[in-house]
Amino acid sequence: MTSKEYAIQCIKDEAEAVMGLVPQIDDSFDKAVDLMFGCKGKIIVTGVGKSGHIGAKIAATLSSTGTPSFFINPLDVYHGDLGVMAQGDVVLAISNSGQTDELLRFIPMVLHMQIPIIGMSGNPESLLAKYSTCHLNVSVKKEACPLNLAPTSSTMAQLAMGDALAVALIEKRDFQPRDFAQFHPGGELGKRLLTTAQDVMRTDDMPVLPPEMHLGEAIILVSKGKLGLGIAEVNDEIVGLITDGDIRRAMEKWQAEFFDRTVSDIMTRSPKTVKPETKITEIQRIMNKYKVHSVLVTDDNRHLLGVVDHYSCMI
Repeated sequence: MTSKEYAIQCIKDEAEAVMGLVPQIDDSFDKAVDLMFGCKGKIIVTGVGKSGHIGAKIAATLSSTGTPSFFINPLDVYHGDLGVMAQGDVVLAISNSGQTDELLRFIPMVLHMQIPIIGMSGNPESLLAKYSTCHLNVSVKKEACPLNLAPTSSTMAQLAMGDALAVALIEKRDFQPRDFAQFHPGGELGKRLLTTAQDVMRTDDMPVLPPEMHLGEAIILVSKGKLGLGIAEVNDEIVGLITDGDIRRAMEKWQAEFFDRTVSDIMTRSPKTVKPETKITEIQRIMNKYKVHSVLVTDDNRHLLGVVDHYSCMI
């Protein structure tokens, strides 16, 4: 086999391992989600070796989606880290064999503190499964490793089960994008979720037109505004909107009569408006839904505050 063929086979084997989890999900999964949802403290994820690396990722995903969690290596528990655990916590213990010595030596301490244990292993008959409050079966037929030794399919199954727990908890908590943003304030994701209309709207040199203005004059103001639109106002209140497209269609329709027409003849009388606090993600949804390139930012009295266009949302 070529390297490419090995790669394809590896991906197929791991995909098969993940799909093999579907029939293994039973009432224990519901019980695990209920334990985590009802946890008054924190979720302590633990595991050794490759399972530990997967556990750290699961803990990070849970924490970022509203379930306070952190990873602890069971080896560190013997050197003082046991103090982080308290009644009200829940332990998620991960081991492919369910017989990992370092992990099993950690279990009696947890049981003594009367902390529920969610076991995740590939052996429902293991000691980890026996002493767990509930057990999640992540057994796989074989590893993707050609020697059937290196943790590959098994760790992928653990990761998928961890994501399944996180997703179930997202639904159970009714976790929303605004909640997600609070846990991701940095980078592009946080910026997009937290930025509002007032943060990006244009407020200077607005192309404001009276409805009775002839279109020949309106073209000049729309062009100077460089937004591809003109806003019709009466007594500082928005009454309509014209766009470059409206002007082109009017020229085609009326031809020589075009210059006798006014803004009110072609304006949209109910332009899309948003409040200053509207999130950019919501503005993009409005633009996509109504096939518009700009929205007007207004106060409660329909007074124009600014304009947000498609390019303003590209942050």
